[in-house]
Amino acid sequence: MSVLMRDEAQARAQFLDVQRYTIDLDLTAGEETFDSRTVIQFTALTAGDTFVELKPATLRSISLDGHALDPTDLDENRFPLTALTAGPHELRIDAAMRYSRTGEGMHRFTDPTDNETYVYTQLFLEDVQRVFAAFDQPDLKSVFALTVTAPEGWTVLGNGIAEHTGDGRWTLAPTPPVSTYLVAVAAGPFHSVTTEHAGLPFGIHCRRSLAPHLDADADEILDITRACFDRFQEKFDEPYPFDSYDQAFVPEFNAGAMENPGLVTFRDEFIYRSAVTDTERQTRGMVIAHEMAHMWFGDLVTLAWWDDIWLNESFAEYMGYQTLAEATRFTDTWVDFGVARKGWGYDADQRPSTHPVAPDPAAVPDTASAMLNFDGISYAKGASALRQLVAWLGEKDFLAGINTHFARHKFGNATLADFIDNLASATDRDVHAWADQWLRTTGVDTLTPHIGESDTTWSLTVDHHGTRPHHITVGTYDHAIDTQSGPDRLVLRDRFDIGIPQAGDDNPQAGDVTTTRPGRRPALVVLNDNDLTYAKIRLDPDSWTTLQAGLSGIPDALTRAVVWNAARDMVRDGELAPTSYLEAARAHLPHESDLALLQGVLAFADTQVAARYITPEDRPAALATLTALTRDLIRRTEDGSRPGLRLTAVRHFIDAATQPDTIYGWLTEGTVPGGPELDPELRWRILTRLAVLGATDEQAIAAELEADPSATGQEGAARCRAALPTPEAKAAAWHAMFTDDTLSNYLFTATAQGFWQPEQTDLVTAYVPRYYPDATALAVRRGPAIADAAGRYAFPAYAIDADSLHLGDQALADDALIPTLRRKLTDQIDDLRRALTVRNAH
Repeated sequence: MSVLMRDEAQARAQFLDVQRYTIDLDLTAGEETFDSRTVIQFTALTAGDTFVELKPATLRSISLDGHALDPTDLDENRFPLTALTAGPHELRIDAAMRYSRTGEGMHRFTDPTDNETYVYTQLFLEDVQRVFAAFDQPDLKSVFALTVTAPEGWTVLGNGIAEHTGDGRWTLAPTPPVSTYLVAVAAGPFHSVTTEHAGLPFGIHCRRSLAPHLDADADEILDITRACFDRFQEKFDEPYPFDSYDQAFVPEFNAGAMENPGLVTFRDEFIYRSAVTDTERQTRGMVIAHEMAHMWFGDLVTLAWWDDIWLNESFAEYMGYQTLAEATRFTDTWVDFGVARKGWGYDADQRPSTHPVAPDPAAVPDTASAMLNFDGISYAKGASALRQLVAWLGEKDFLAGINTHFARHKFGNATLADFIDNLASATDRDVHAWADQWLRTTGVDTLTPHIGESDTTWSLTVDHHGTRPHHITVGTYDHAIDTQSGPDRLVLRDRFDIGIPQAGDDNPQAGDVTTTRPGRRPALVVLNDNDLTYAKIRLDPDSWTTLQAGLSGIPDALTRAVVWNAARDMVRDGELAPTSYLEAARAHLPHESDLALLQGVLAFADTQVAARYITPEDRPAALATLTALTRDLIRRTEDGSRPGLRLTAVRHFIDAATQPDTIYGWLTEGTVPGGPELDPELRWRILTRLAVLGATDEQAIAAELEADPSATGQEGAARCRAALPTPEAKAAAWHAMFTDDTLSNYLFTATAQGFWQPEQTDLVTAYVPRYYPDATALAVRRGPAIADAAGRYAFPAYAIDADSLHLGDQALADDALIPTLRRKLTDQIDDLRRALTVRNAH
């Protein structure tokens, strides 16, 4: 397939003005294909040549201005339009298009619970071509008018209000001008909950088998939707720009959600079949707010080319967390961001594949390279940079600049230069210099405190390793005098702000700052106490000594998140032994009250420290530490007062089990003593761990699947079967992933998650060298979505030794790697190298 080059897109944008698409989709043509008929009305601004994109199963006919063109002229995904005269034209295309099983284009899913079928579109970044013919680039906005024919009993949803006209025909209200990748259709026998707010129809939708679970959470979802909608209406001068607001929770969705105007699509795991923690509910709320922010930033005003994708995602990420905290009961969202999200950005920014938040346009020459920048830098680092900008600029001036941006570019496209100019118009501060320092540079700065002390004062010198300026808060803490607070409780003495100036290669000390404060030195000094900047933080020796006994005694959860992140970074950088991190978790998590912190620290301790940074010989001891820790948490919550904390502890107790007896007993009894009762998620979780330990078999897996034949059950069974410690099970799983080519995106992921296990490295050693050629060939056959899953989940992450590293480095030299897989392998191999370095350091 030909990828679109930036230069080609710029030339086409100067050549064409696209007024309207009239699209007719027929979803009743069978299980493999659907019919797509498109009329494109456009104007050639001068005489010349261009092309239209589509990827049909069959191109039946194509005509220009009433004259038939030869369908065999289609070259891969491009149909040439030659010798166009200046002026208006009409292009008509009639094609059969393939349904997808990989979450790209028009995805088709049949629910194993009730055999009902659902379809939905995911057209980002260049998959509109899988659904209808288009001039597929973000700066050729147009009006889209769709009609859809669907089976009787189905509901059709789209960007505009849908009207059922009879005989399975649906007409969607024409959109205002939007980009091609934002067109959306979802259809099936949906269960819907509808309401009206601010004079607009609102709806939430899911497949019928999930109806009871949606109904149980409908009030919460709609309350968050209404609250965030109202808050955005207060923040933004431009009113909500579309005629309705639907949220469809759809199966086998590759992303978390997609900001289609008027029809946001979410992965339907956000409709909870099993018990979840309040932090998981908060995450769902954040995603709702994130996607709603896109209605303005991304949909109303859209990037001109994909080098500015960070503008969309960083803004929505920042606004998602901030607005949820302002408008709902979830007031501590930045704690979750700090402990669970920010590390994603730090990790990405230290890999060879790092890039500036706002990359140079030359670094994004085509759509294939654009796909690679949907990472922790565009989301977490970008949101962190915006949070630092707001701290420096002030929210009032920030929002004034944003509203100027919307007013100037509504229903159009804008660039980074436009964005910065609009921010600069609202302030006297040098926003252009800030953008150069923060958005055009790579890497993570490190801030290290050095404490001095005299009889009446103490001093803080911040050693700044890096180049960016930072506006940070320093928190100082003393041991509590009040004995009722406990022997290791800490109390806040003071918070004060300091500015750390920009440094440069010619004068690296220019960024160092010294300040003197009255009194004795505090027991604990925490840089970036409010977590308002993006930098790795270190601790002075006396502060670290204080934390060994008093970390859980810090009164503020956000400060604890900053400290835990510092410990995390020290482990990854080889400065803190992984066992020391586990010991800190063992000592302090039994006293932790914040669920986001508990989940974030346990996740790092389990999936990174115990699974990768600890040697195989030391893993049993690490798991024993986690078992003892989670057992303490389970005992602490026996009174039922903290169900989320208890659920988190139960999950991690299962994952850390080295002997099957206890968790097998829970599975047999159907409950954890004292609760919770085992819901499907916990049952499959236990069965997966039993499979890893060799304490279950195919008969038990099949019986569990018979009891839970849902899509989630199918994934659970695939994961369990791949995890069984037998050569036959591994061979079958490998064949399913890399030879059979019939697994959907979700079933591929589940199989991959089960295949590699830290306890089974000897069993699967022979598959490590097979992985690279097999994954390379798979990616070529099945495309970017499966390539991403193969690189993310099927990588041999626990084969941590010099030979595996050498194999990986050799594989990167293969020219056959498609860009998506190359990027994933580059990151995975660097993480493998880091894990090996951490092991060797201790």
